[in-house]
Amino acid sequence: MLTKKQLELLEFINRRMQRDGVPPSFDEMKDALDLRSKSGIHRLITALEERGFIRRLAHRARAIEIVKLPEALEKNGFTPRVIEGSRSEPPASSMPVESGGALDVPLMGRIAAGVPIEAISHVEHNVSVPGGMVTGPAHHYALEVKGDSMIDVGINDGDIVVIRETNAADNGDIVVALVEGHEATLKRFRRKGSAVALEAANPAYETRVFREDQVKVQGRLVGLIRTY
Repeated sequence: MLTKKQLELLEFINRRMQRDGVPPSFDEMKDALDLRSKSGIHRLITALEERGFIRRLAHRARAIEIVKLPEALEKNGFTPRVIEGSRSEPPASSMPVESGGALDVPLMGRIAAGVPIEAISHVEHNVSVPGGMVTGPAHHYALEVKGDSMIDVGINDGDIVVIRETNAADNGDIVVALVEGHEATLKRFRRKGSAVALEAANPAYETRVFREDQVKVQGRLVGLIRTY
């Protein structure tokens, strides 16, 4: 049996992982639960871990994986969004291809989590992802992350991000943004009037602000794959 605060925290973590593909920061958890300090969050996290609902991943700052959910939350649907393992390399394809209980999506190259790099548009090979990560009719693709500007939301250099193709984004979404038609970057999206801010999750990087017509959203983050 979970306490009210433990359930609230688990629900918040699950909701954010479903939306962003990565767990929220401890500061975000603290604010969401209206706690005065992060020590309260640490106690709740420890309690959830001891009860087998979450697992903290070694050697990753703030990295959390949800193992199970109470029945009340499971009814809302749950698909793990962080997976570990080896990258598969079947023949390239432009659309998801079923492979057992997983789907193969095209790895389109590298995406900058830092200073934008040239946009990537060629398929290198495929990667396998859980079928539940790519539900719905939208096209999905994967990109290898280069850079450390999103480390505070658990996205590291060398990770593979799974992207649902879309040209729309809500404030706070982590998106693939095409900047001025030729540079692609992975950032948190914020609309500010007629401008668009692309926010890093690393204090070493400044938020970049563009006119709305200078930024085109090409997809939203739905999953993360890490290999060791």
